[in-house]
Amino acid sequence: MRKITKAIIPVAGLGTRFLPATKAEPKEMLPIVDKPAVQYLVEEASATGITDIIFVTGRGKRTIEDHFDVAPGLERTLEEEGKTEAAKLVRDISNLARFVYVRQKYPRGDGDAILAAAHLIGDEPVAVLFGDCIYESTVPAIAQLLAAYEEYQTPILGLAEVPKKDVVHFGVIGGKKVGKRDWLIERFVEKPKVSEAPSCIVAPGKYLITPEVIRTLEELRTAGDFSGELRLADAFTAMAQRGEKLYGRLLEGEWLDCGSKIGFLKATVRFGLTHAETKAEFKKFLKSLAP
Repeated sequence: MRKITKAIIPVAGLGTRFLPATKAEPKEMLPIVDKPAVQYLVEEASATGITDIIFVTGRGKRTIEDHFDVAPGLERTLEEEGKTEAAKLVRDISNLARFVYVRQKYPRGDGDAILAAAHLIGDEPVAVLFGDCIYESTVPAIAQLLAAYEEYQTPILGLAEVPKKDVVHFGVIGGKKVGKRDWLIERFVEKPKVSEAPSCIVAPGKYLITPEVIRTLEELRTAGDFSGELRLADAFTAMAQRGEKLYGRLLEGEWLDCGSKIGFLKATVRFGLTHAETKAEFKKFLKSLAP
């Protein structure tokens, strides 16, 4: 069985829900306490044994490359000022993984973004991580998916349960529950109406995909039905309709949905309450706000 060593992180989106903050700054670089949101994903991947990170970028995303690059001038200045701990923090960022950047030329959906990176993957499974989905958990979310992949040897979708009213915002699965946390996925419906949702189990944005998923995306693109946006969800839908096996695992831990303003604020509070420098004073501040 092949070890999974690569992850694709699509970051070409415009981040319009966070305007005007994202007018000149990528949404993925907005800070949660003292780290940009995307760094949490990279750190999770690195902790799970992922060695190669492929960012699929677009115009205006250069600061992501700069962030994960070496910064010898900054490191030298920090060392000269005796700020050795800060220098190490900066240096460690570029050592988290090997980073590759490819451009998605046009905003044609996350499936198209994955195809932009397909030539770097070859015939091997790969993790796909979306920047809106951060998990705070004892066992990294990717490690949980890897364990499921070792068991099933199929594409694995990270899953979460949401209130029924919220299914309209996510891809929703239908199928059979197998075991305590796993699902055999027989249907995948992207952002259904509440009345049409097959369940309250959704895919928030962490996946392990196989070459079959990429081939399905390629088939859909060349079929002529997807001249507009092509989504990863389209591949899952097509594969489920063909009866190909897809499994999902309900992820343990706290899901921090950073795709909305309120979700981003909740993530900031969550990490602010656990950060060594801020937790004590921040907790006092929050208590002072209580009526």
